[in-house]
Amino acid sequence: MKPEEFTDIRYEVEEDNHAVITIDRQDRMNSFRGRTVDELISAFKHAWADRRVAAVILTAAGERAFCTGGDVKERAETGGYGETEWGTFEIERLHRIIRDIPKPVIAAVNGIAIGGGHVLHVLCDLTVAAENATFAQAGPRVGSFDAGFGSAYLARVVGEKRARQIWFLLDRYDAVTAERWGLVNEVVPKEQLLDTAREWARKIGSYSPTAIKFLKHSFNADTDHISGISHLAFDGLDHYAKSEEGMEGARAFAEKRPPDFSPYR
Repeated sequence: MKPEEFTDIRYEVEEDNHAVITIDRQDRMNSFRGRTVDELISAFKHAWADRRVAAVILTAAGERAFCTGGDVKERAETGGYGETEWGTFEIERLHRIIRDIPKPVIAAVNGIAIGGGHVLHVLCDLTVAAENATFAQAGPRVGSFDAGFGSAYLARVVGEKRARQIWFLLDRYDAVTAERWGLVNEVVPKEQLLDTAREWARKIGSYSPTAIKFLKHSFNADTDHISGISHLAFDGLDHYAKSEEGMEGARAFAEKRPPDFSPYR
C-alpha cells in the first residue's frame, strides 16, 4: 500500500529527518477500523525502510482526539471493523511494528487517548501530551479488553496499582496526572505539541542511528515475553467480541445507553 492511497491517515517525511503519521478520521474521533490499521502498518514500514527517517511522530488530526481505539460504532453495526488488505484485523501486528521499528516512535497526544488509542501511545517510546489531552481505558465498558501489551506493559510503565486502577475503574485522567504517573514524558500547551515532538525527533536524528537502534532493542528485550501473552489475549478477544456479552457492550455504546452485563456474571 502506497502513501498516496491512504484514506484514513496521512504520511509525510519532513526535512528534519523524521516522519509524521497522522490519523485522520475526525468524524469518528480518530478511531480505527481495519483499513486504518492496515494503513498505519504500511506507514511504519515506509518509515522503517526510509534511510532519511531517524524517528517517527504519531499524532492525529484536530484537537479533540488522538485516538479513541477501535471503531465501536462500526463493530456494533457490522460485527467487525470492516474490510482489510489480508482479511484479518491486524491490530496486534501494528503493536509489534511500533515496538520493532528500530527508530524511536514519539506519540504527540492532541486530545483524548482512550481504549486502543491509549494502548498505541503507551507502546510508543516517548509521549508528549497537549495540556487538553486526557487518558483512559474503556474495554470492559464496551465489550473489549487488551490483556497483552495494553495491560501487562502498561504495568511496567505506571506500576501495577496504577495499571489496575486504569483498567478496573475506567476513569479519565488529565495530562498533568498522566505526567505525574509517568504515563507521559512531558505536557505542553497544545500549540507547542508538534513543535516539541519535532524538536525531540531532530535531537534523536543528530545521534548515532546504530546506538539508538541497539538501545531500543535492549529496552524492548526486557518485555518481549509479553508478545506471547498478547497472542493468547487477542485470540481470546476475537471470540469474546463476537459473543453476546461482547456485543452488548458495543451495542450499548452505539445506542448511547449503559450496558447491561448482569446476565453474564
